[in-house]
Amino acid sequence: MIHPKFSIRALLNIIRTLDYQMSTFGQPVEAAITSKLQSSLAPSYLKIINESYMHNVSKGAETHFKVIVVTEKFNNLSLIKVISACRSEFKMPPKKALTKKVAEEDEASPAKQRRVLRPRKKNPEEKPIVNEPTVKQKAPKQPKYTVKNPEEAKSDKKTNSKIKSKSRTEENSIEGVPKRKEKEKTATEIQSSLSNPPETKGKNINVSCSKKSAKGKSFNLKITSWNVSGLRAWLKKDGLTSMLHEQPDVFCIQETKCSESKLPKEIQKVNGYHSYWCSSKKEGYAGVGVLSKIEPLNVMYGIKDQAHDEEGRCITLEFDTFYVINVYVPNAGRGLKTISKRLEWNSLFKRYVKALDDTKPVILCGDMNVAHTEIDLTNPKTNKNNAGFTQQERDGMSDFLQDGYVDSFRFLYPDVTNVYTFWSYMGNARAKNIGWRLDYFIISESLKEKVCDSTVASEVYGSDHCPINLFISI
Repeated sequence: MIHPKFSIRALLNIIRTLDYQMSTFGQPVEAAITSKLQSSLAPSYLKIINESYMHNVSKGAETHFKVIVVTEKFNNLSLIKVISACRSEFKMPPKKALTKKVAEEDEASPAKQRRVLRPRKKNPEEKPIVNEPTVKQKAPKQPKYTVKNPEEAKSDKKTNSKIKSKSRTEENSIEGVPKRKEKEKTATEIQSSLSNPPETKGKNINVSCSKKSAKGKSFNLKITSWNVSGLRAWLKKDGLTSMLHEQPDVFCIQETKCSESKLPKEIQKVNGYHSYWCSSKKEGYAGVGVLSKIEPLNVMYGIKDQAHDEEGRCITLEFDTFYVINVYVPNAGRGLKTISKRLEWNSLFKRYVKALDDTKPVILCGDMNVAHTEIDLTNPKTNKNNAGFTQQERDGMSDFLQDGYVDSFRFLYPDVTNVYTFWSYMGNARAKNIGWRLDYFIISESLKEKVCDSTVASEVYGSDHCPINLFISI
């Protein structure tokens, strides 16, 4: 249903629909829509109303988030660029018909009628004003930068120098109109632009490691793991640029939310990498992938259990002397609705990893969906009965580690606090560093002396999770 307070004209300007693939499944979309709009519209003009997290969740993957954005002091120009308006749920007419309707409704709108001059009613007691001087009104302020043709720009040196200092996109923009969406870069274009490394929060991201293993050796293998929370959204947030800048030997991706047949072109063939994908049968859900500079001897999909394997949660690469297991562990769900499924997974997954470890040591990485100890999240007391920190899930992780495996980060930094890999979109959690350490590198006991470093790249954005890195001499 269309919100009763809004006309069709208002809907064209203020309703945007985001696929749940553009945000985390089940998460409020307030932060996602805010970041989308703030790139082109003044934040002071925006008031976000999260009317519902998801409209008709029961309909499945084809449903859309329903978000109403109330704006103030906006004209048609300032909202000329609108992301595809509600198709299925709102059943809006095509763009041309809608624009025509908008124009007609705009003319008849109360705001438009208020602009029409009406004759002033005479007051019999009011005396006529003769030759009263008019008060000059201040002219509206001109924008700091104006668009000029080349001849005008040459004649005005000051203006010309200011325009030159702006980028081409800023130079050709009009105040109040969102910038044009840039073309998506190919992997080759991104790779060629890496001569100037990307910056985050004003600092170059350190992607290497100077530390040595306990045996005094430098790393010869770098593995990066990242829950991207939707591959398409991650690519639009320059996630591939960050990955290519990191230059890992093996890059493990979780929660792709994308079937292999619908993979974006720029991720299908990344220069210098072999790619492998394990997708869920349910479109837009779960899914993992691996990009590897080293061609593996063998690739295995799933954990040899049909029900779990249909969700695309695990992919294993076999190399000469070790295995790399990339995993996205099931969440226990809101109200712990799927805790039984999670506990069943723990048992099956432990058996699967043990069978591999009996032949070669394993390097397991991914989103384990559990904060193991109280120092692995900001608010342990208030989350004891919430998914990701129940005693059952924590005991499951302890049981797994006791079977001959090591949490590489805690092996090197046993008492370090305030280091997290996930932050909710709610409450500006990332800026306040209110988070959870849900992403891990877990290695066979025999490999722990070969670890040079295990790092958390919390300065890298692009998802509600950040990437983690393992540097190892193997």
